[in-house]
Amino acid sequence: MKTAVGVIRITDVVPIEEHSITKAHAAKAGYESVESLMTNINKVTKGTVYKVGVKYQGEDPRLELREKTDLPEEDLQKIKTKLTRLDQTRGPWVLKVMKLIKRYPERRAGDLAELMQMDKLDFKVNVRKLKNLGLTISHEIGYSLSPLGEIIMERLERR
Repeated sequence: MKTAVGVIRITDVVPIEEHSITKAHAAKAGYESVESLMTNINKVTKGTVYKVGVKYQGEDPRLELREKTDLPEEDLQKIKTKLTRLDQTRGPWVLKVMKLIKRYPERRAGDLAELMQMDKLDFKVNVRKLKNLGLTISHEIGYSLSPLGEIIMERLERR
């Protein structure tokens, strides 16, 4: 699973009784006490509590991909083919979104979605598809095109 800290692997998911949760469990989950953990859990929902085992696998491979500007022509063509398929499933949006991100780097997703006349959640899902291909970079607020994204956008504009 790709996360903000890198790729993690879920190693285990098991139900745990609330009375079995220890201070060590709470600390691993980022809480100072069992009470603060349970207060937060119970704010969200009632029901079964699960203990999830997680293992760090390594850095997010998209970080390296987005910096590659010397991809072989075959790899660039594969990315273009994937983008063409994305446009075919939801109408042409790829180049429009990339141009918006280039024009308004680090602008709020809601603002960009409004400019696209698109639902914010749909917009974010679409940008995530571009990010998975190494074409965009997510910031605390908004996005920018990656070096690879710049190259791909140029090629899309030429078609």
